[in-house]
Amino acid sequence: MKIIVLGAGIVGTASAWFLRKAGHEVSVIDRQPGAAQETSFANGCQISVSHAVPWANPSAPLKILKWLSQEDAPLLYRFRAEWLQWKWGLHFLRECTPARTAANIRQIVAIAEYSRQTLQAVRAETGIDYDCLTRGILHFYTDQKDFDESLPAAEFMRELGCRRQSISADEVVNIEPALARNRARIVGGDFTATDESGDVCKFAKGLADKAAEAGVNFLFNTGITRLLTTGAGDSATISGVEIINAEGRHQVLHADAFVVALGSFSVPLLKPLGIDLMIYPGKGYSATYRILDPDAAPSVSLTDDACKLVVSRLGDRLRVAGTCEFNGYTRELNPTRCDILTRRMRDLFPQACDYDNPEYWSGLRPLTPSNVPYIGETKFGNLFLNTGHGTLGWTMGCGSGRAIADIVSGRKPEVDFAFTARPHRASAPLARAGKSAG
Repeated sequence: MKIIVLGAGIVGTASAWFLRKAGHEVSVIDRQPGAAQETSFANGCQISVSHAVPWANPSAPLKILKWLSQEDAPLLYRFRAEWLQWKWGLHFLRECTPARTAANIRQIVAIAEYSRQTLQAVRAETGIDYDCLTRGILHFYTDQKDFDESLPAAEFMRELGCRRQSISADEVVNIEPALARNRARIVGGDFTATDESGDVCKFAKGLADKAAEAGVNFLFNTGITRLLTTGAGDSATISGVEIINAEGRHQVLHADAFVVALGSFSVPLLKPLGIDLMIYPGKGYSATYRILDPDAAPSVSLTDDACKLVVSRLGDRLRVAGTCEFNGYTRELNPTRCDILTRRMRDLFPQACDYDNPEYWSGLRPLTPSNVPYIGETKFGNLFLNTGHGTLGWTMGCGSGRAIADIVSGRKPEVDFAFTARPHRASAPLARAGKSAG
């Protein structure tokens, strides 16, 4: 079949790679000049299967309420006269019950573990260099109450097959000696040796190059204006995608099937078609620093629970990412939130990096209320979804791409996950997607 993938982030690029491996003729459209130039450009770089607890959990509402008046809070919710934001918030609260949280964790872990195994296979096959570290992820706590509350979550992860171990403060420092100067304030941690880290942008670019060599056609600097339909009811299909090409001209491209992997921007594209995805953009921040003293910088990927930040070593660079701002589709940098990142890194690792010349960045994470993405079919027979991965696009990207390639090809994916389905093939599929994906 001839297939068009909309979006060239890690999810779209992985989708194209596996669709091509399945024997399809594949084109990828993206408005940027290359792959992974938006949400996949400078994130936290963790493959965090065992720490993929959804934001919607029983402790979240009280924390968010406390953070509402704090400009430097980990999550900043700017109320807007926008129905989707309010509706998303109500759905988020619904997902905070213990039962829904447990169900969502099962979904997240299933696709994330499948994706990590898929990434490892792709890495072995392609040899892509992306500053990969297989030293695990270390989550450290500086508040005793937060550490105590993490113990049941770690136990639940172990029940799901994740090797997430709760450890003492001394064990934290033993695993990451760069934290030794902070020993007095660390109360404990979690460590998962099987988790990984690596530069998602470098990987996605490398995979795009490999895909192009295999015959995938990438149309960069190309804007997507709308999807065109034909037919009605159960026989309705997508007939083409209208674009503005690199020369600035309108054009319609036709294909047998279309895969939407546009992250937060999937929502406005699909809404005119009557597909209302419960996805809201959560603006995340990152900072990248040049390492001055390798021994003073962490070599294990970290999660700082107090500030809800993740830290990853990328060769001679250190990347810190986190915080979330609900403020529509704007990507402008908030100086206060940028300062959070550098202030915390100076505090933890004062001699490690050049903190006077940070590279700040922001990206729009496509968040579902449950943190479970939309992967699968729609009411249109030839339109497929691979979007809504939130903070876990890198963690879930390769597995999601492999799964959607199977679905488009008419095969059942090799992972137990609540994929979306067409209305006539399953009862209330988009409602089912809403249950598992927000």
